[in-house]
Amino acid sequence: MGATASLAALPAAAQSALPPLAEMLAERSLGNPEAGVTVQEFFSLTCSHCAAFHNDTFPRVKAELIDTGKVRLVWRDFPLDQAALAAAAIARAMPAERYEAFIGMLFRAQAQWVRRSFIEDLTRLAALAGMPRATVEAALASEALQRGILEGRLAAEQRFRIEATPSFVFNDRTPAVSGAIGFERFAREAGLG
Repeated sequence: MGATASLAALPAAAQSALPPLAEMLAERSLGNPEAGVTVQEFFSLTCSHCAAFHNDTFPRVKAELIDTGKVRLVWRDFPLDQAALAAAAIARAMPAERYEAFIGMLFRAQAQWVRRSFIEDLTRLAALAGMPRATVEAALASEALQRGILEGRLAAEQRFRIEATPSFVFNDRTPAVSGAIGFERFAREAGLG
């Protein structure tokens, strides 16, 4: 996607600017933990198909399936390139209660920030979401955070045979369903349509 900036070129920031690693790598989800259906969404923040799902289908999924308690959605990072890894690291450094809004902002503005200057653009977007520059720099410099994200991707490849984004796993059922699926298919795969 033209993402040629190197994360290693970033200034080292104090690790104290970041939340604890376990907190940053903790599951990010939306919906009732007791919902009858749990859907894992494997996504890359630079994937145009992921943005299409999030911008076009997710609002209806949220309103009709998540907010009604029928579905719990678990977001799983599956970065496809350096820009997606950088964006995932920044998103994971956000407070958990601001994660959904931030990834939504990134998907809506994807065409603007997925460029060669993605670090600068991500820093600006994170500032709009209330994250100080030192925290952005620390997230981008954290090898442990990036390694944790990439280990999650590898585990998804091995456990669920994820090969494309977005991919959805309904109640741990394989194979995963891939593509920017519409609401009707999402509901049908969840056993609700």
